[in-house]
Amino acid sequence: MHELTALTTIRDYVRLGVSRFHEQGLFFGHGSDNAWDEARLLVLHALYLPWETPESYLDCHVSEAERNVILALLNRRMDQRIPASYLTGHARFAGYDFFVDERVLVPRSPIAELITNRFEPWLERDPLRILDLCTGSGCIGIACAHTFEHAEVVLADLSADALAVAETNIEAHGLQERVETRWSDGFEGMPGERFDLIVSNPPYVDAEDMADLPDEYLHEPEMGLSAGADGLDLVRRMLAEAADHLTEDGVLVVEVGNSMVHVVAQWPEVNFEWVNFTHGGHGVFVLSAAQCRQYQSLFVAGLGGASAENHP
Repeated sequence: MHELTALTTIRDYVRLGVSRFHEQGLFFGHGSDNAWDEARLLVLHALYLPWETPESYLDCHVSEAERNVILALLNRRMDQRIPASYLTGHARFAGYDFFVDERVLVPRSPIAELITNRFEPWLERDPLRILDLCTGSGCIGIACAHTFEHAEVVLADLSADALAVAETNIEAHGLQERVETRWSDGFEGMPGERFDLIVSNPPYVDAEDMADLPDEYLHEPEMGLSAGADGLDLVRRMLAEAADHLTEDGVLVVEVGNSMVHVVAQWPEVNFEWVNFTHGGHGVFVLSAAQCRQYQSLFVAGLGGASAENHP
């Protein structure tokens, strides 16, 4: 306790958080990748200060009551390994703020960079209908709605809990006129509907990676992560049916993370275009509607099971 009384400023408590986070071996993979950003975020949140708070504010003194709130928040992060976004109830994605809780994954997809870049060079025109499949919090689809101001957007998910969070975010962003939620198991809830852009960050973690996840990930809904032995249980279905839900010049964008190795092994004949990101990230492929039609028979054949490498 005596050592804490020597801490007087906001900067002191951020430094304390960084030191303790390193000491406790926390994992950073839910919106930040380092102890400084995470400690700064939590300390500022405890003080009702925004992330954009000027650097000079960090030298302001902290009251005893504020100190207790800060320490309680930092201790929850360490003791329970709760991702910072669940502690604050907020996450930033593609420059926008989203409400999140443990009903949805913490937004962190590199697809944010594609949205900011308007999916160039793959889209030939601005899309009028967009589907965010496996939407979770709705962050991808809502960010797309902000970027493409004339598009109608469907946020689809199998989880009713996730859709409730997505609806909260639709209202918070004032997009009720153009964005709707839809319960759907894959494309099941959209018979006969077609879209100019289908974007998906589906569950794609394979069994091996699921077994090795850091404790922080255990707070996230398993159905948003786990996807069978090779992580492609849902991706197979999506690929087999995507051609039936894309317009003539539509585009499919799917994140598969580390399971990209299984995608390549499963369909070596398919010319997946893997996105090179400027700001980090990997495992996102793009297919045109023409490619989805060209390879549909292969994708349908792939519904028979996991890739051969997962079977003796």
